[in-house]
Amino acid sequence: MSAQVETAIFDLLAKVPAGKSISPEEVARAVEPERWRRLLGHVRTVAVNLAKEERLVITRHGKPADPADFRGVYRLKLPAAEGAGEEE
Repeated sequence: MSAQVETAIFDLLAKVPAGKSISPEEVARAVEPERWRRLLGHVRTVAVNLAKEERLVITRHGKPADPADFRGVYRLKLPAAEGAGEEE
């Protein structure tokens, strides 16, 4: 299931303009449209691991969040080039 979630994250991010983000809900719905809610915890775990590998950025309020210590609503985006603006 982790591979499916990771694939969904990167597939969805490839479809949005550079610098834009996606929600964990979008990822869960892409993997399991009928029962997406049960996947939200798994999406978070995969996202945290990808962020620790610096392949993904987790944002809160449009700013990068520490993948080891964040709470609440978050979004996912690709790492930006140096000096690029933040987008939520």
